[in-house]
Amino acid sequence: MDNYAGTVVTTRIRLARNLEGYPFPSHLKSDKQAKEIIRLASSGLSRLEEFRLLYMDGVTEDEAQSLIENHLISPALLNNRRRSAVLINREENISVMINEEDHLREQCIVKGLDLRFAYETMSEVDGCISGTMKFAFDEQLGYLTACPTNLGTGLRASVMMFLPALTLGGIMPRIMKSVARLGLTVRGIYGEGSAAEGYTYQISNEVTLGVTEPEILEGVEEVVGKICKLEEAERERLATGASALEIQDECLRSFGILSNCAKLSCEELTKLAANVKLGAALGYIKLNDISKIDELVKKMRPSNIMEAAAKKLTALERDVYRAQYTGRFLKKITQQ
Repeated sequence: MDNYAGTVVTTRIRLARNLEGYPFPSHLKSDKQAKEIIRLASSGLSRLEEFRLLYMDGVTEDEAQSLIENHLISPALLNNRRRSAVLINREENISVMINEEDHLREQCIVKGLDLRFAYETMSEVDGCISGTMKFAFDEQLGYLTACPTNLGTGLRASVMMFLPALTLGGIMPRIMKSVARLGLTVRGIYGEGSAAEGYTYQISNEVTLGVTEPEILEGVEEVVGKICKLEEAERERLATGASALEIQDECLRSFGILSNCAKLSCEELTKLAANVKLGAALGYIKLNDISKIDELVKKMRPSNIMEAAAKKLTALERDVYRAQYTGRFLKKITQQ
């Protein structure tokens, strides 16, 4: 399958599940019930591969924020740390949030566009968990969830997309309306309520009830393919239009700043890195692998950067370290 390199960043499959016989997390009667759910989920996954279990009341604030920055947990999982936890596999592409809005939020994230592989991986995880517990399920409504928008399959198929040309061309508002009519939604990089940082958007299905899992996957894949083609056409227009020189200059200036600056904020890195990615997509900048820019931005976020530096850093120290690291990183991925 065409991986749409330079446009599709990642694919995510998320399943919402609840246990039969237990109230939803917001109505759990005791910490004991919450711990029982954590134990059952952990026991089920132990048959698949090695998962690391983290109780949210046992992680530091920096560790928690790093988990959010790496898309392994949602901010909502921290709302009740005493009762919530997460299971994460060794490769850190699969995580199971426990006692967030639902008892279980199971997710798999893969690079590029590969909805079916991510879904098959998640189905295997779901099957292992269901071997030690019975999910709340209704013959008519499907999987029962805390929020009605997840009823039915409980499946959310999301694709993270880099859409600078459609954004700069002012076309994204029209795309959002068109996507909504097809039962899909457009959000920022951290989901509902978040901003579309660095021209990056999350496209996902809105409807989970009355449709099958294959229908959801097919619908999302079809829309993503069409958006990719629109982005490609708009990039060609940018490269040949009246503003082509200005676009090229902006991309090259961004590359120059990132390669040579003495300090760099996270916000500035996100903005300039997006311009570098656009420059690479338009052929102005030669990179070995355009997806490495996404890895750089994620690694240099406020909490992740301290893990990279292996020590606690002040805000200014983070900006200095980020600038130095980014300069070295770009040299490694720039084609000679």
